[in-house]
Amino acid sequence: MNTYAMSYFAAPGEGRKLGPLSRKALRGSFIELSDGVTHYELAGPETGELVVLIGGLTIPLFYWDRAAAELQRRGFRTLAYSCYGRGYSDRVNARYDESLFARQLAELTCAVGVTPFHLVGTSMGALIAMIHAGHHPETLATLSLAGPAGLATKPGLPLWITRSDRLTRFVARSLGRRMLIKHLDHNVAEQRSAAELKSMIEDAFQYEGSLFAVFSTLQNFGLAARTPLYEATGALQLPTLLLWGRQDRVTPISQLDNARRLIQPTRCHVIEECGHMAPFERPCEVADHIAAFVASSASTRART
Repeated sequence: MNTYAMSYFAAPGEGRKLGPLSRKALRGSFIELSDGVTHYELAGPETGELVVLIGGLTIPLFYWDRAAAELQRRGFRTLAYSCYGRGYSDRVNARYDESLFARQLAELTCAVGVTPFHLVGTSMGALIAMIHAGHHPETLATLSLAGPAGLATKPGLPLWITRSDRLTRFVARSLGRRMLIKHLDHNVAEQRSAAELKSMIEDAFQYEGSLFAVFSTLQNFGLAARTPLYEATGALQLPTLLLWGRQDRVTPISQLDNARRLIQPTRCHVIEECGHMAPFERPCEVADHIAAFVASSASTRART
């Protein structure tokens, strides 16, 4: 884990500040947790089983809109939220490491007060989900991972950048927005989805501290070489669903066999004509897989 704590900064293009006024027109709810304010949305049938949705490196809770609606139509209650530094949750002046994100998830779900729940994570969110599963397995009924990060052997930024706090800050301020746009272009397989995703994310990146949050995450979270975390997740023997887009260019389909070997998922599905963001690109299919998986897991528990 990197020992640097990059000093907080505002990058060019970040002319707004988050606060009560800027959040007033937004739907959803806001809660003050120990590290800052979290934007979340709890929706669906009050009697439905709870599905908690965790996004990736850059995405806000709105990313989940269609998938959440599909899950709600299938009788589930959904809790989507924006990780710190993403969407309209606080840009905290802190190290964006796994303890920060794990604490946010644990505190938010504790505040909602529903256990056990079904946890769904995509990309970096899948790593947060696995970390939570390791710390609090008793809170989970099932675990679903879509295009999980962590199996690449090299980090997202070259080590010569991340080893220097000053250099990371310089790259983030001068090239960060350009690198963000390039990253977004690789996330989805369809141009229409790419345009929608770009608009959604760019709006939130007008707020001060957004690029600091992303680059601090790249510097401190550990998005690569997470084989031990995968192995630990497999050892938990939780009911686990693994989903992967056939055209995924961020976490390539070539990593699927390794993920299956390490996690030993209960079910695994490859989604055709789909890039890295399966819940965003194929929400109906993803909801179908989750609903069938949850039903099958409940049936198995009932028999035992």
